[in-house]
Amino acid sequence: MDLDHLDHLDQRDHLDHLDHLDQRDHLDHLDHLDQRDVGAETMCPGVDEAPVYPPPLCPDPLTHLGTLLAGHDAAGTGAWDRSLELEFQCQLPGATREPAREAHAEQSVTILHAKVAQKSYGNEKRFFCPPPCVYISGDGWRVMQDHLQAAGRGGDSVHRLCGYMCLDSSAHSQADSFKLAFDEQPDSRQMFASAKSLFISDQDKRKHFRLRLRLFLGGRQEVGSFQSRSIKVISKPSQKRQSMKNADLCISSCSRVALFNRLRSQTVSTRYLSVDRGAFIASARQWTAFTITLVEDQRADQGDFVLSEGFICYGCVVQLVCTESGAALPPMVIRKVNKQHAILDVDEPVSQLHKCAFQFRDDPQTYLCLSNDAIVLYQAPPSAKDPGRVVLNDGSCWTIIGVEAVEFTFNQGPSCIQNPVTPFPVITGLEVNGGGHVATLDVHGENLSPHLKVWFGNSEAETMFRSPKSLLCVVPDVSVFSAGWRRLRRVTSVPLSLIRSDGLIYRTTFSFTFTPELQPPPCARGAAAGGRREGGAEGGQRDDVLLETIHQEFTRANFHLFMQS
Repeated sequence: MDLDHLDHLDQRDHLDHLDHLDQRDHLDHLDHLDQRDVGAETMCPGVDEAPVYPPPLCPDPLTHLGTLLAGHDAAGTGAWDRSLELEFQCQLPGATREPAREAHAEQSVTILHAKVAQKSYGNEKRFFCPPPCVYISGDGWRVMQDHLQAAGRGGDSVHRLCGYMCLDSSAHSQADSFKLAFDEQPDSRQMFASAKSLFISDQDKRKHFRLRLRLFLGGRQEVGSFQSRSIKVISKPSQKRQSMKNADLCISSCSRVALFNRLRSQTVSTRYLSVDRGAFIASARQWTAFTITLVEDQRADQGDFVLSEGFICYGCVVQLVCTESGAALPPMVIRKVNKQHAILDVDEPVSQLHKCAFQFRDDPQTYLCLSNDAIVLYQAPPSAKDPGRVVLNDGSCWTIIGVEAVEFTFNQGPSCIQNPVTPFPVITGLEVNGGGHVATLDVHGENLSPHLKVWFGNSEAETMFRSPKSLLCVVPDVSVFSAGWRRLRRVTSVPLSLIRSDGLIYRTTFSFTFTPELQPPPCARGAAAGGRREGGAEGGQRDDVLLETIHQEFTRANFHLFMQS
């Protein structure tokens, strides 16, 4: 034990800290120390169960960070418990316990939009294609309406959801905003709306802009203002060969794209490739975001696809997978289209708003095509003048464009319904400092505030506000998330969330994972060397454990005082 370290502790402050410790919790802590302390010393193979060790190539012996897929909870002990919303709200002053069904009352706002937009010139209006879409989901919207009605603020029609979408520089006037009409999706618990008449004028000199969505209940109760991701302004599709200098115009593997078809260049005839109940259709109203991925052709047999990264180039084998349902098309070769011909000998990168065709890899004469609202196969004849081309019809010529999806997920309790949920905090990165009992987590993001606390699963972390782009929190002890100390030998993942002081919960896509030490327990090493030590050696080992325990407690107390200062 480091005596110099103990000499520097303020005795009075340290004793105050120890007085505030709950004795029962303190004894439990000593009995169930993390595997890095007592647990690692006392558990031996063959006594109760064999020790479980993590893979030897684990990058960090203490913790590692991860992300969660939208709509999925963290795996392992400490996964997100949806009763958190209920428990936290009941701790607020003046809050009352609500029915258990409200613990699941999440609310989600998803904005889908293109990565690029063509600028309009003069009196011409080039409406964004595909049009920006908004999806509303979650039981929380109904619960919010129920609370407002219970407070005597009108019937269901008064609190019907409505929204307005505009460019982020607009002055929120009716002339600049598009009013969204939300419709319930068939066989779905979502509401959908699209902004079909948005455009950017040549009077706007910006090279990038964002969309702003404002949501209201009945036009009076503001839910919040949500922004899209950045959109690049272009004058027209580039016909030059793209390079790394224009990487934002290239279509990259594993990115999201949308496909649409426009017969004879008429806007009213636009049809979008979409998925409805697992079937591929051509829709005049809704479009689907697809993940486009490069497929290594030499091993892409019998569904055993090998995915790779990089830019999508003409002549490559790709696969389109619906990001929402997972429905996938067979492997196809993407071809460049010029004057209604598919060019077979072009290998340049695919660019935004390019005309392209999709040739089925296993049937080279067949191309993806639409006919009215149906997706069909088209047998393309070779060109009589050029053997390097095939003749296409209108339905097999598609326009490809990169798209973005930004999702906002939150949970409102009764005490925070009157306040807008925005500005919406967003976590962009995490950084771990230290280890053991003195680990801290730097949270980097946007719209962070002093009213936010970081929660690890169902456990609140001591949080300090640094700036609107940075929070610092103390990593809770791993024993908080495990009922028994033996569970601590396994990887434990917990989701991260931000909770506002009024009880509003912001879900994030990040998780925090506790991992055990890489080396086996000392008793296991001793057994391998020739059996247990007896007598004084065993007593000396217990003394070492006790000294290490005291050192950890003093270290924890010193860190606590440092954080308070």
